[in-house]
Amino acid sequence: MTHHLVLVAGNIGAGKTSLTERIGDRLGWQTSFESVADNPYLPDFYADMKRWSFHLQIFFLGHRAEQHRELAASPRSAIADRSIYEDAYIFARALRHMGNMRERDYLAYRRLFDQIVDALPRPDLLLYLKAPVPVLMERINQRGREIESSISADYLSLLESFYADWLATFDLCPVLMIPSEQLDFVNKPHHLDIVVDRIQAKLAGREDVIFPNGE
Repeated sequence: MTHHLVLVAGNIGAGKTSLTERIGDRLGWQTSFESVADNPYLPDFYADMKRWSFHLQIFFLGHRAEQHRELAASPRSAIADRSIYEDAYIFARALRHMGNMRERDYLAYRRLFDQIVDALPRPDLLLYLKAPVPVLMERINQRGREIESSISADYLSLLESFYADWLATFDLCPVLMIPSEQLDFVNKPHHLDIVVDRIQAKLAGREDVIFPNGE
């Protein structure tokens, strides 16, 4: 049986955790999720972003590199909620852009990031969940997490532009873009069937994978 490492990427509220859970259940794959509860820097970061952004990103870098290696070495196929690459190309870049990470710290972080990522096994597939910013805002408001209460549409739009920049040059593995506004894989089993079918087709090397409009 072929072993696959699949990473799920996408903006806040795009549906990464929901899809990771469902693909893991459906295909019997190992799942891995973002480390939030045991992150010792998050409370300090939200209290003083400029002071703690570098520390936070270093913690995420170590955590995700360890996670990536473990999943790649697993005898089972695996799917991970968020990729190590987004830490640098999306979130550290946003911190720097918004003035919450000093240029010196950003360059030191990127130097370390590049060294670590160059030594990691390549994933087999990147799933990119995409939804319009108003849909993302609605989902974020509906789930009502206190930690996300300060997220604005402008911030999501900024992240969206960084995702576009990153994916324009991403070449480590094939990318399957999933329109999560059209495909309600949480509440409609036949939509999940469509997503699973397209994932398996993409992993088999078919490049002509397209999605129908949601029904």
